[in-house]
Amino acid sequence: MDPCDNSLCRRSALRSMTLGSLLLPGIVSQLAADEEGPAALDPLAPRRSHFEPKAKRVIFLFMSGGVSHVESFDPKPKLKADAGKTVTVPEFQGRKGEFSMFLTAPQWEFQRHGESGIEVSDLFPHVANCVDDLCVIRSLKSDHTNHYEATLGIHTGSFTFARPSLGSWLSYGLGTLNSNLPSFVVIAPFTPYAGGQVWGSDFLPGSHQGTLVVPGPEPVANIRRRVATSGLQERELALQARLNRRHLAARGNDGALAARIRCFETAFGMQSELPDVFDLSGETEATHRLYGLEPGSTRGFAWQCLVARRLAERGVRFVELIDVGSSNNWDAHGDMQTHAPLAKNVDQAIAGLLTDLRQRGLLDDTLVVWTTEFGRTPFNAAANARGREHHHWVFSSWLAGAGVRSGHVHGASDDYGIDVATDQVHVHDFHATILHLMGLDHERLTFRHSGRDYRLTDVHGNVVHEILS
Repeated sequence: MDPCDNSLCRRSALRSMTLGSLLLPGIVSQLAADEEGPAALDPLAPRRSHFEPKAKRVIFLFMSGGVSHVESFDPKPKLKADAGKTVTVPEFQGRKGEFSMFLTAPQWEFQRHGESGIEVSDLFPHVANCVDDLCVIRSLKSDHTNHYEATLGIHTGSFTFARPSLGSWLSYGLGTLNSNLPSFVVIAPFTPYAGGQVWGSDFLPGSHQGTLVVPGPEPVANIRRRVATSGLQERELALQARLNRRHLAARGNDGALAARIRCFETAFGMQSELPDVFDLSGETEATHRLYGLEPGSTRGFAWQCLVARRLAERGVRFVELIDVGSSNNWDAHGDMQTHAPLAKNVDQAIAGLLTDLRQRGLLDDTLVVWTTEFGRTPFNAAANARGREHHHWVFSSWLAGAGVRSGHVHGASDDYGIDVATDQVHVHDFHATILHLMGLDHERLTFRHSGRDYRLTDVHGNVVHEILS
């Protein structure tokens, strides 16, 4: 008889691995074998929400660089009519004072779409066809005019210091629905502003950090098994887990080390399931056409959106898609026409994702969020300027799916799109509302760190009940 029976070795491996998953000093995780009960102390185990959620998962679409609100989802006919006239503003690109600026006309026309008649610019013709699914917020407000700080803020609620990201908070609060996959996945072709802090867990246990997927032939490095059989790999992991446990105990059950070990355990599960997620060969030709994805392609936002749907239906709580990185993005200082190819990259793919989710019944319990870090100025320092600068006073975002009023517009900017006119939604309110839709009270979702209780919204934030269905 083999000195290490396969079933016993598997149980031993699981027991060793879970015992190595200590997230707080002195706390021992119970055994993970099926017959020994649920792993309630597993940091990624499913957790009950504070109240009945409308959404089970989030797909967060982030357009990096600052999409112009007055050329996407916030029509401003008066801005077009008064182009060339001057206005005085109290700040320009972070500098205080009185600045005389020239109003700049939008470069795309707006049309009414759907039964709701919501106006969307010609920059997004495919998304416009899905407008009856959207709840458009035209009164979003941020706290900073720089890319780094604004990107940090829209992801973490903090505009100055690194804090856990929205995806990490949701992972911490709810866990994962599939133990073989991370609870939080980020798909990005390039590094965004603020880098890995966008998906970092900071002081939360490291197991809640986002897993980065880079579009291409090998989306996650070293995901394929390198030994001959799964049985041999399990034996190796059982030995490794025992050594990890001994190493951890010798260092006082250090929480950061334990979290790192837990991440390796998740990686083992990912080997069995992630390759299938990235294998799109089973998707129909019609589905590829819907997203605008060439069969066999592993790049572009269409690939990201289709993979996001596959992750969502397999139980991943939070999937973020970042369209570009910290360069060659929506930061159109010199020429607004650079928006055109960026919009073409995402437009059909986003519409395809919304349509696909709806057809599969997934939009009923999936929250889709589209946002950017800030908008762009409706004015400029030169009358003939072709571009626009950073603008955090007001910008637009939208939500769709579970628990959201569809075919609805919330809030408004003023006649020129310079500032909020009605129903301001601060980034903290935005976060509080997303958490609420996932069944979490933003004031109760806290973590004790350095002597105080932290939360995503700090001491701010109100749920925007007007946009809830």
